[in-house]
Amino acid sequence: MFGFFKKKKQDETTNNSTNTTFKLVAPISGKSMPLSEVPDPVFAQKMAGDGIAINPTGDVAVAPADGELTLVFNTKHAFALTLENGAELLVHIGLETVSLNGEGFEQLVEQGTKVKAGTPIIKFDKEFIKAKGLPLVTPVLITNADELTSIETLENIDTIAGETTVVTYTR
Repeated sequence: MFGFFKKKKQDETTNNSTNTTFKLVAPISGKSMPLSEVPDPVFAQKMAGDGIAINPTGDVAVAPADGELTLVFNTKHAFALTLENGAELLVHIGLETVSLNGEGFEQLVEQGTKVKAGTPIIKFDKEFIKAKGLPLVTPVLITNADELTSIETLENIDTIAGETTVVTYTR
């Protein structure tokens, strides 16, 4: 429906005809930022994958691409998607939010469901999380980025969940 995650049209393909370019949309409304600015070394040093982070203004995390919701952590603070092209995504809402044991998070879609880009996955209580002293910065990672040819991020832009392209990558 949105067409944000698709193979590029023939006239939009990269110069290397063996690679195909794909897009990820913002899973949360807010302001995008480079992973290197995330105040957590696991994310900042790309130990868990490559991608982007978003400082949220919204309170619902949506699917950044079409795929299968392969994992929702039992603490509801993060979820993973596997895309048809084999890319594996992780959306981690806030930092150290696993310590909340699911409090402040509401799962909207069951694990194993096929979703489209923009499908609401997790609703979260920003004020509750802030009151607990935890950062809301949300890393959006391609966890198997080593299998990609290239990855480009659109940093320091305002994002609209399910609409704004924040990552393009080639496989």
